Order: sequence, then C-alpha cells, then structure tokens
Amino acid sequence: AHGLLMDSIQTDGMTPLDDPALRQRLEDLQTDYAHAIDDDRLEDWPGFFREDGVYKIVTRENFAAGLPMGILYCNSRGMMSDRVLALRTANIFEPHTYCHLLGRARFWRAADGLVHGRTNFQVTRTMEDGQMDLFAVGRYLDRIDVSARAPLFQARQVVIESRRIDVLLCYPL
Repeated sequence: AHGLLMDSIQTDGMTPLDDPALRQRLEDLQTDYAHAIDDDRLEDWPGFFREDGVYKIVTRENFAAGLPMGILYCNSRGMMSDRVLALRTANIFEPHTYCHLLGRARFWRAADGLVHGRTNFQVTRTMEDGQMDLFAVGRYLDRIDVSARAPLFQARQVVIESRRIDVLLCYPL
C-alpha cells in the first residue's frame, strides 16, 4: 500500500533510538494522538499525519498473511478529514467515547531516514448508557517523519488482534 506501511515488525538493519529528547517528542505524539480521539477532538486527528500520510486498520490474521485488505484505509490527510466530516454530518451511530491505554513504545531509526515504532494499545469503549467494553486491542506500527519541528506520522498501521469487528468502528483507533 504505497510502500509506506511496515510489512512486518522486523527491525533488522534498524538502530534502536537512543536520543532522549527525540523519544520524548515521539511519546508526546503518541499520547496527544490518543487524547485527541478520546476527547472527541476528531478534527485534530488528520493533523498528526503528513499531507500524504497513510492510515490503515487491519486484522492480525490479514497482517500475518500479508493480505492488503484493511478494515479502514486513508491515503492522505484530506481523506482523513473527509472521514471526520462524514462522522460529524452524515453517519448515524450511537454516541460513545474511547479511552486508550498505551504500552511503552519502541522506536528505531531506519535507513529511509524515518523513525519506525511499535506501540501496543487497548481501547475501552463507553456507550451513552454507561456500558463499557473492551473494544480493541492491538499494536500501532508507525513510520514517523522527524524532519520537521513536530514529528508526523508518514504511516500508521493499526493491527488489531481479533478479526471480530464491531460494526460500530467509526472513530479512528
């Protein structure tokens, strides 16, 4: 998919990131991303990506088999903004919120000049009536552009553990 997504979590040929200041900026990116979604600031979501950024949700099963079919796919910041606009104006769904819990991220410098990362996550969904459930568990596989003042995702592939997907997957994970 545009050569931007990680085919695997192999780190061969990559150097572990050992710059504490850059690590902090990358961890802030991860945290700010989750908080924007959890706080219903979905309009901020595309801004975490480069203009040509790619966002994809895929099941672990498809990921392991190398199958490109995803549950959700956006190949530009504009496409992400359109998705948010549709969520706000056209889509009909039961109101709910997410709460992300993030594991400690691992980052590597790659030969392509980007930083590659992996962060495990868990998302709890709370419905309007207060019912909570474990909605999604998985890992983020990221390629992050660190050439600008603020790091931006070049690609974020969300690999979810289960192939059973609730039809209410409308917000980004």
